[in-house]
Amino acid sequence: MKQPGRRGTRKSTAISRRNLLKYGFAGGGALAMGGAGSIIPQAVRAKGGGSFTSPPTTAFMDALPIAPIATPSTAPLPQLSPSRIPPAVVNAYYELDTREGLHKFHSQLPPTSIWGYNGITPGPTIMSQANTTTVIRFNNNLPAHDPVGIGLPITAVHRHGGFQAPEDDGYPFDFVNTGFHRDYVFLHPAIESLHWYHDHSIDITAENVYRGLAGFYLNFDEVDSIAGELDLNPNALRLPGRMVTDGGVTTRKYDVALAFQDRTFDSNGQLVYDSFSHNGFIGDKFVVNGAIQPFYNVEPRKYRFRFLNGSNARQYEFILRDGKTGKLLSFDYIIGTDDRLFEHPLTNIESFRIASSERVQCVIDFSKYAGKEILLVNRLDQTEGRKPNGIVSPGTPILKFVVSAAAVADPSQVAATLRAIPDDERPANVLKQGVRVRRQFDFGRGGGAWVINGELFDENRISAKPVEDQYEIWDLNAGGGWEHPVHIHLSNFFIISRDGKPPAPIEQGWKDVVVVGGDRGSVQVLIKFSGFRGKYVFHCHTVEHEDARMMANFEVQAKKP
Repeated sequence: MKQPGRRGTRKSTAISRRNLLKYGFAGGGALAMGGAGSIIPQAVRAKGGGSFTSPPTTAFMDALPIAPIATPSTAPLPQLSPSRIPPAVVNAYYELDTREGLHKFHSQLPPTSIWGYNGITPGPTIMSQANTTTVIRFNNNLPAHDPVGIGLPITAVHRHGGFQAPEDDGYPFDFVNTGFHRDYVFLHPAIESLHWYHDHSIDITAENVYRGLAGFYLNFDEVDSIAGELDLNPNALRLPGRMVTDGGVTTRKYDVALAFQDRTFDSNGQLVYDSFSHNGFIGDKFVVNGAIQPFYNVEPRKYRFRFLNGSNARQYEFILRDGKTGKLLSFDYIIGTDDRLFEHPLTNIESFRIASSERVQCVIDFSKYAGKEILLVNRLDQTEGRKPNGIVSPGTPILKFVVSAAAVADPSQVAATLRAIPDDERPANVLKQGVRVRRQFDFGRGGGAWVINGELFDENRISAKPVEDQYEIWDLNAGGGWEHPVHIHLSNFFIISRDGKPPAPIEQGWKDVVVVGGDRGSVQVLIKFSGFRGKYVFHCHTVEHEDARMMANFEVQAKKP
């Protein structure tokens, strides 16, 4: 059944915000709906500030799950409006079902109800090639009546970090109801990129993502290619990674995407969530790719890891330790942040911090650790959504790498130059030419919720009208001791200063999320918007803050003749 969208060639038949408020759905306070249709009806959630302590679980009992790679559909391409895209230019078509599923976060816990793309969390990994076009039909098959009470069965999908038309960006009001679908057109950038896709529905993003609606979206080009380390093209970087099919299942070996999240469970091992708190959810169990503190068997060679902080509000600071001696080790290479590779890799990095929706790519060479166990440890303590409390020692192990002893061949490499920045995009050169437009956005509390420049989100208010392909400087500030990871759609940008000082080396690459406020201070970013015109949003990616109105619209304008 087709679900019309709400803008462009599509008009909404989905429920309005007025009806959301009428039925008590808005503001993050989702109803605990009764009735049939849920897999586990006895599941409960924390309400009105109630708290739970999860049952104990043993670390490193379960193997790290790896999300399957999505397979293109063989069904005919659905009809799309000619104004959106001619069918002849579509290179791949996928159908993903958004539905309830049973998931075991740990072998010592019973299955719990999750919502996932194709019923799994994380959802299938989408892989694409630069300069191609993909259409994905997301079918909303969530239960209309769900006594678990975490989230609502309306969905809007945002490809985070992607450049897509407004009607394909997952605008918060472009949601569809159970029993309907929406087709998204994704044009893939000309160079490699690391995206992820997740629910972006108005007022319930936090709950729907917490329930499981997230997955990876990887784009490759001839430099950072799908063939990876086996690519003989002289332009190829040959970073770790190759496609391998075993038993009919295709995976990307040696190139591993890791989604880090935190969750809380009740005494029955069921997911719980406090939907009445807008400060930011902090769970007491660390989850990697849907498993609590798993282990991962690796060979003594280089691996590429794509770290995603998929938590609602928690930040992490990662280190590596020898599992036997506790000795602090280093990440051999940090090769990129958010959606892009660095120009030059950072080497021998002791630790890095990552906030909600940020991505960090690293390469670890396990050849030095043959026969050993290496722990990935979070040493950042955090008990509330305001900000982390600080560094602790020794920290909490989240993932154990078990390194085999036998030597193996390793054709991969990490080049001294990864992705050169064109001269006309280098911040120093752009600033030298002069940037005429400068905007300031302050993130804070107000109106009983969260605000930008003192205003709650209003879908009819446009807070900025940038002109396409023209650079601007945005000053981003926050007060009250709160830290906010700010995500700006349809963009990647450079941080040009943090509290008036140059950013740290790990913040000098392309970004689409930046933490402001608290201990991190204010930032200035150099930004431009290209490829599409129309209305988009920027917001705090502590998703409870986003749901509580810390979001604003901007509208990209055409260049004047």
